[in-house]
Amino acid sequence: MPRRGLILQTRTHWLLLGLALLCSLVLFLYLLECAPQTDGNASLPGIIGENYGKEYYQALLQEQEEHYQTRATSLKRQIAQLKQELQEMSEKMRSLQERKSVGANGIGYQGNKEQAPSDLLEFLHSQIDKAEVSIGAKLPSEYGVIPFESFTLMKVFQLEMGLTRHPEEKPVRKDKRDELVEVIEAGLEVINNPDEDDEQEDEDGPLGEKLIFNENDFTEGYYRTERDKGTQYELFFKKADLMEYRHVTLFRPFGPLMKVKSEMIDITRSIINIIVPLAERTEAFAQFMQNFRDVCIHQDKRIHLTVVYFGKEGLSKVKSILESVTSESNFRNYTLVSLNEEFNRGRGLNVGARAWDKGEVLMFFCDVDIYFSAEFLNSCRLNAEPGKKVFYPVVFSLYNPAIVYANQDVPPPVEQQLVHKKDSGFWRDFGFGMTCQYRSDFLTIGGFDMEVKGWGGEDVHLYRKYLHGDLMVIRTPVPGLFHLWHEKRCADELTPEQYRMCIQSKAMNEASHSHLGMLVFREEIETHLRKQAYRTNSEAVG
Repeated sequence: MPRRGLILQTRTHWLLLGLALLCSLVLFLYLLECAPQTDGNASLPGIIGENYGKEYYQALLQEQEEHYQTRATSLKRQIAQLKQELQEMSEKMRSLQERKSVGANGIGYQGNKEQAPSDLLEFLHSQIDKAEVSIGAKLPSEYGVIPFESFTLMKVFQLEMGLTRHPEEKPVRKDKRDELVEVIEAGLEVINNPDEDDEQEDEDGPLGEKLIFNENDFTEGYYRTERDKGTQYELFFKKADLMEYRHVTLFRPFGPLMKVKSEMIDITRSIINIIVPLAERTEAFAQFMQNFRDVCIHQDKRIHLTVVYFGKEGLSKVKSILESVTSESNFRNYTLVSLNEEFNRGRGLNVGARAWDKGEVLMFFCDVDIYFSAEFLNSCRLNAEPGKKVFYPVVFSLYNPAIVYANQDVPPPVEQQLVHKKDSGFWRDFGFGMTCQYRSDFLTIGGFDMEVKGWGGEDVHLYRKYLHGDLMVIRTPVPGLFHLWHEKRCADELTPEQYRMCIQSKAMNEASHSHLGMLVFREEIETHLRKQAYRTNSEAVG
């Protein structure tokens, strides 16, 4: 082995020497060809000797031009030949280096999974271990979270919009479109051809044949990229006639996709306890219960509702709304807790979580201004797991319909306002109030901080508790969760930080950038329109 290495090293040295001589030759030829040729005995026409006419100079210039063009063409051809020789020598050197490396290590990359070098596989798996895939990472603040972005077969729901991107759009860029298609195909391959270590059972179709999933069975997916590790993909598949979901986690460690796990998730018996803290606002509660009846009672049918009401005023109205909706649907899975004290959202959610006395349950902390779909409830079940992960969906917050639909006599019904467009709303990525988490995790982490009073702060405190712990926080925009617009009032007794947050939320919640601009420049626009009308009338009279 040492003798073979010495021979390879000697060949390499000779090749390097030859390469250096070849480069020197190229440089010498270039200088030689570019140097101007002079004749010491020739005299400049027109200065010494006879006078020459214009035709002579033109002929001389043409001759010189043809001469240099010929030389330039010859030089380009020689340079091209030398470049080809250099490339061939470089390939020979690379081949020798690879052979030398194989001789030293005794291994070589063969281009497939079975024959891949062990050190490469170890590196790729180390990328998965470093990434936040299987366990949560302790983070310093809410700004350290890398949020997921969600997608379906046709659309991507993204947080970072800027001035050219939209909250919901088709993956126009070819690289993004190809990436998502490849990921879905890889997930189908994992499900349809499972390994022995996959946590899923073989299922048969209605005629006893093997159950095969296709792209139409893909329901939703999430992805996020840790820039120093790779991209994580969470994929969910479901047959229309089956209740179970198939969940596949893939990871691209800046290389091939690697399967992390493949499992079956049964959510058929997963009850969600929706907890709503409330004070007054009975009209909003009546609208909330209409959505609750349509989605939870008529469609999902695996829901318990807990309403924590503060104060006495409006309590009888809330009871009447509850009894009206539940009696007509024969729905009895609800609890009304009355607290004769000042409204505190964190206090209400703490009380609502502890009011449940039937063991473990998945909770959805909700507000009366939230509109959700049956698909969101399944997303809630799929992305929360006791002792492992909590779900913090990003809500799509609707703007003031009086501004969005100012060109109409009256705004359309709420159901027609639920669209993901720049001028209709925005992803509320600074809000952490809507969350799905298991009761045991909520109690273990200590619930809400009761020292926080007033608006907004208690949600961030709870969110930071999870970030500082070991549970994984799933943060992603979801298409089936909307915050309906309502007028905000920022109380004088709020702290400066809380008041600033409230005003910021109020401003962002009112209208889009373009609509706010139209309001700011309303007088200027009206002046322009008056001038245009006056000019048109003047031209018509003239």
